[in-house]
Amino acid sequence: MTGRRCAVLGHPIGHSLSPALHRAGYRALGLDWSYEAYDVGADDLPGFVAGLDGSWRGLSLTMPLKRAVLPLLDDLDDRGRQAGAANTVLLERGRRLGANTDIPGAEAAVRERHAGPVTRTLVLGGGATAASVLLALADLGCAEALVLVRSAERARDTVEAVGRHPVPPRVEVGELAGPPPEGEYDIVVSTLPAAAQSAELAALATSAPVAFDVGYHPWPTRFAARAQQTGRTLVSGLDLLVHQAALQLTLMTGHQAPLGEMRAAGEQALGARRTS
Repeated sequence: MTGRRCAVLGHPIGHSLSPALHRAGYRALGLDWSYEAYDVGADDLPGFVAGLDGSWRGLSLTMPLKRAVLPLLDDLDDRGRQAGAANTVLLERGRRLGANTDIPGAEAAVRERHAGPVTRTLVLGGGATAASVLLALADLGCAEALVLVRSAERARDTVEAVGRHPVPPRVEVGELAGPPPEGEYDIVVSTLPAAAQSAELAALATSAPVAFDVGYHPWPTRFAARAQQTGRTLVSGLDLLVHQAALQLTLMTGHQAPLGEMRAAGEQALGARRTS
């Protein structure tokens, strides 16, 4: 297979490590494929997708496109239907097939770092990534979740998505600006951008023995640093990115993804940012 094109789309997109991961995967597999990053907002997405020719094989999607892409798809996999979001588009014989690798990617990322229970979960933020992570945790046995958002309306789609799980956890919604939540949790997840992590919100990293920050730029975030300083088990955004990207690469190429090479490329690229 030669000459196939893939890319990651989102806004903003300059921070994305996806090109480094996918290109490393192609090199390890001996594929003459290309993978680029394009700054595309929700309003521009229909025109961008409509302009793709037969050389294109797949798209990776990040914010704010995971829900915006749904009307443009010809089909959607089961996990995408559950989440109401797709982070992957396969371009196949003129059809656009949506998939969600965030859910199994998040499940693999958590289990790579933590083998214990995740029965009670605290989640900061309520967007598409929060929905995917909660569905992954439901797979792992989560029974109760508290989702903190700026307004209850922002969590509506996420609560509906989690309710589509075969064994859905009980989800409560609270306010990020409210008093710190009481009770004990097995895992606390931040889906907040680094710029939105105030000192007070970062302190919630100590609410559970396991902290999961889905971001990776800049790294470490306030939330991740607090988790590390207090001896929590930390699941990083790079862990999530590597696992979901490996699943994407397998879907797009038909080859088993070289996870180790992809992780090494991500770590190298992230390390270069810290020293630049």
